[in-house]
Amino acid sequence: MELPLIEHAPGVDLDRLPSVLSDNVFDWIVITSPEAGSVFLEAWRAAGMPHVKIGVVGAGTASIFKEAMQSSKQLLDVAFAPSKATGKVLATELPKIGNKTTVLYPASEKASNEIEEGLSKRGFEVPVQNVDQMVLKQALAAPVVTVASPSAIRAWKNLLSDSEWNNSVACIGETTAAMARRLGFRNVYYPTQPGLEG
Repeated sequence: MELPLIEHAPGVDLDRLPSVLSDNVFDWIVITSPEAGSVFLEAWRAAGMPHVKIGVVGAGTASIFKEAMQSSKQLLDVAFAPSKATGKVLATELPKIGNKTTVLYPASEKASNEIEEGLSKRGFEVPVQNVDQMVLKQALAAPVVTVASPSAIRAWKNLLSDSEWNNSVACIGETTAAMARRLGFRNVYYPTQPGLEG
């Protein structure tokens, strides 16, 4: 049974994203989820499809761009994915371009600031655009919950309120699992190599 904990809704910066893309040039666009990729593609088309270089967190996120890359005549270049599909590794491995590398990071309002902070510490300029927000949906108790983001595990925790729930949490990756543990979940599982193959 699939029971979504969250749904996506427009973020405060969503309407500005096309003009940000058409009025500015960025060395990198960092995309960390398929949802952010879809939102970005819509804004990119509205901005007139400017040439952009994209860094993605992993293969699942990269797959969102396949169709657009085939029809965009190389205006859309997915040029980087980290050695491990996590935001933390992306922030440490994204290549610098010159002395002042600018990165546009269209993300959820509730996204971790791990990428922004990691890149800023390395000297990148990172204006974050809050393009979507997570909204809780009603859910039922389950013996195992599968979550694909830190926002989803926080949503699950909020739904549980103060009730005791000691069942298993299957997480998409290390970042989500770390959040689950911080929130007090004990039976937390995640793949060591996140991605479509892992």
